[in-house]
Amino acid sequence: MNHAPPERLAWSAWLPVIATTLFYALPSDLQSHRTLQFFPQAVAYAALAVWAARNSDITAGFGLRPAQLGQGLRWGTATGLILGTANVGIILWMVPWLGYDIAFLRETPHAQIPTVVMLPWFIVLIAVLVEVNFRGFLLGRLLVLAEQMAPTLPAPLVSGLAIGTTALTFSFDPFMVVTFRHLHWIAVWDGLIWGLLWVRLRNLYVPIIAHAVEVMVMYSIIKTVLA
Repeated sequence: MNHAPPERLAWSAWLPVIATTLFYALPSDLQSHRTLQFFPQAVAYAALAVWAARNSDITAGFGLRPAQLGQGLRWGTATGLILGTANVGIILWMVPWLGYDIAFLRETPHAQIPTVVMLPWFIVLIAVLVEVNFRGFLLGRLLVLAEQMAPTLPAPLVSGLAIGTTALTFSFDPFMVVTFRHLHWIAVWDGLIWGLLWVRLRNLYVPIIAHAVEVMVMYSIIKTVLA
C-alpha cells in the first residue's frame, strides 16, 4: 500500500503569525511605514512559496479539485450573500449609531480604484490570494502541525484554536487595520466562518467564493451610499 509522504515545513505557517505579532511591537512611527505594513504579507507568501516547493498535490490538499467547484459555488455564494448583507447593515447603521466614523471609507485605496476594475476582477483576485494564504496555507498547516505534535488532542479543540488563530491573524493584518481602522474587527467573524466552512468541507472554493461575493455586495452598496 502506498502512503502519502509526511508533509514538510508545516511549521512555516507560524512565520506570518509571528511577523504580524512583531509588527505591533514596533514603535508607532515605524508602524506608519507602508513597507512595514506589508511585511507580514510578504512573509506569508514567501513561506507559502517555500512550503509549496517542498510538498506535492497541493491543490487537492487545499480542496481545489475541479469536481469541488459546484459545492464551492453553492456554499460560497449563499455564505457571501448572507455575510455581505449582514456586514453592510453593521457598517451603515450600527457603527454610526455607536458613534464611529465611516466616511473615511471614501478615501481607502479600494475606493480609489475604478469600479470597472474592482468589480469583479480585483475583488476576485484578492479573494483568491487571501484565501489560498489564510485558509489553504495558514489554517491547513496549523491543523497539520497539531496532528503531528499533539495527535491526542480533541479534534474540535484543535480546529477551534487553528480557526481562531487564522481569523485573528487575518483581522490584524497591518494593512487591514490601517486601511479599515475600527472596521477591521468585521474580519474576525468573517475569518471564523470561512475557516469553519473550510475545516468542515475541505473545499477552498467555498471561502474564496464567499469572500468574493461578500466583498462585491459590501463594495457595491457602501460605495453607492457614500457617493
